[in-house]
Amino acid sequence: MSHHRIGEAAQRAGMSTDTLRYYERIGLMRRALRDSGGRRAYTDAELERLRFIKRAQAMDFKLAEIRQLLELRDHPPSAREEARRLAHDKLAEVTERLRTLRHLRDELRLLLNLCASAEQCPILELKSARPARAAKAPRTARRQRASP
Repeated sequence: MSHHRIGEAAQRAGMSTDTLRYYERIGLMRRALRDSGGRRAYTDAELERLRFIKRAQAMDFKLAEIRQLLELRDHPPSAREEARRLAHDKLAEVTERLRTLRHLRDELRLLLNLCASAEQCPILELKSARPARAAKAPRTARRQRASP
């Protein structure tokens, strides 16, 4: 079994040493064994766990979700349905985000086309989607206006 120092483990997993230390602090990674000099030593299995975390992040899982996946991974016989549910929920989130991004893309295309053909560029005149609310008048002022 080979052991990797923190810098090598982080590099092989595609993350910084600070990130690896953070994962230990929040419990995503077990505290690494220390060599006689007090330096962290990561096993190949721990390196694989780091790669799993990195891959899960690339699939847009948040750290709390990754924690759940890691717990499921540590208990595979009972994990399948829960892992499927987590992945299904993530797919629904990504699908909704894609819908939002498509809408944004279409809006930007429209603005670009209008800017190319209009005298004034609408990109420079972006307005809030919600009308600004007028300041509320004090209650007494509203009552006075209402009475004849």
